[in-house]
Amino acid sequence: MKTVHLIVSGKVQGVGYRYFTVERARDMGLTGWVRNLSNGSVEIRATGQDDEIGEFLRIVKRGPSYSRVSDVVLFEEPTQEEDKMDFHIK
Repeated sequence: MKTVHLIVSGKVQGVGYRYFTVERARDMGLTGWVRNLSNGSVEIRATGQDDEIGEFLRIVKRGPSYSRVSDVVLFEEPTQEEDKMDFHIK
């Protein structure tokens, strides 16, 4: 299991980015959460197998069609009990 914490910047609020993230994460069997930040970025914490996390990173860097991702900052973190629940919007 691997847990990543991401800060996604660009045009990522008001374009369905959080819902896109939730759908893709659930399809891949990942757990964690996504939320908007007050600075216009989106924060994501996701837990899953290495291969799924790698694919998820490629997906969130692309985002939904109306988004424009300019940067993704990645932090690897220890998995916590909360990370093992479903994937949801916080």
